[in-house]
Amino acid sequence: MTTPRIAHRAILRLAVPALGTLAIDPVLTLIDTAFVARVGVDELAALGVDTAILGFAFFGFNFLAYATTPLVAQALGRGNPGEARRWVGDALLLAAGLGVLAAAILELLAPWFVGLMGAGEGVAEAAVSYLRIRAIATPAVLIVTAAHGAFRGHQDTRTPLLVAVGINVINLVFDPLLIFVAGLGLEGAALGTVIAQWAGAAWFLILVRRRRLADRPGPLRQAIPTILSLARSGMLVAIRTGFLLAGLTIAAATATRLGPSEIAAHQVVMQVWLLAAMVADAFAIAAQAMVGAAVGSGDSLRIHRLSSRLLAWGVATGVLLLAVFALGAPALELLVEDPEVAALTISAAAVAGWMMPVGAPLFVADGIFFGLLAFGTIILSTAVGAVVLITLITATPLGETLDGIWWGISAMLAARGLVFVFAYRRAVGVALRS
Repeated sequence: MTTPRIAHRAILRLAVPALGTLAIDPVLTLIDTAFVARVGVDELAALGVDTAILGFAFFGFNFLAYATTPLVAQALGRGNPGEARRWVGDALLLAAGLGVLAAAILELLAPWFVGLMGAGEGVAEAAVSYLRIRAIATPAVLIVTAAHGAFRGHQDTRTPLLVAVGINVINLVFDPLLIFVAGLGLEGAALGTVIAQWAGAAWFLILVRRRRLADRPGPLRQAIPTILSLARSGMLVAIRTGFLLAGLTIAAATATRLGPSEIAAHQVVMQVWLLAAMVADAFAIAAQAMVGAAVGSGDSLRIHRLSSRLLAWGVATGVLLLAVFALGAPALELLVEDPEVAALTISAAAVAGWMMPVGAPLFVADGIFFGLLAFGTIILSTAVGAVVLITLITATPLGETLDGIWWGISAMLAARGLVFVFAYRRAVGVALRS
């Protein structure tokens, strides 16, 4: 029997490198931003437009990691490495196919996507050029995403961290060479990122082959069942994401109607909140892999004990983040110059801090339910949360202040958590019978 100390060490062994990977990924865009800022205002604006487009596009393919991780983990938990290799091989095949399709769409419709963002003529021209170059790396990005899921399913989060560091180092080297030495400007930044992302994809594929994590895909007709299963999971994850984005988008729109100071403060608090949530997401990644393996083993007691320990880390993380928000609130004044915006930011951040002891374990619970492959419950939880948030900020006085909007977001998290509490045992039973 695994002792609590060993179990907690196993959780940290997965969560800590996962946190490093989550923290490093945004650096790729930050590096581009730092160098492009020295090129010109229009170029920096174009980068902002393209970052939003690409972020939205790639977010829709996160299922390649979220679904692959528990599927591989469950196969390994059943003692069936051949099944795990098939999942990985077909996930990589699907990633490559979707990547080529997405790249073609971005290349063809780049002017239309940029136009939707309302960019001016000078900015639009630069944005289209950058987007078309970055589109070349779309298959690489999706391969990397699927590979993350494969290694996480094998309870290895150190290798993805190593590759993520390598991608950023390559980008850091090529960006100044192409932007300034070669004189390519914004297009050089795009090309540097493309080189880095394809290098990362190639690195992952080499590692997958060396460690024999994937079977070479056979005839397409043999791969269709697993590809369709992955696609179904992707559709369910997309529905869940749609409900989440709907709630948060309406919250932002409500803040916008309150005035420019409120929406400015809301954006600052939202970015800080998302950064804090990243810590809990690291434990959610550990949950996907570990709970998936426990489901594969068919041991319900192991699942319950593991879930309890993961949630304990979520609660501890939430309390820690509450303390960080309380102690670091004055530092938020450094992020904004306007006194009114600063005051609104500090006040709303206090509300965001109070929600962390609820939010952090909820984010971990997301990982647990992903490990159970309980996509229906995850969708229901997110839908209920979105309805609660939208109702509170549109039909009650909470929508009349920025603090009220953030209390509405807190209620959304609490409602989602209640759904998980009531659905947990049924979800475990379904996972063990499937």
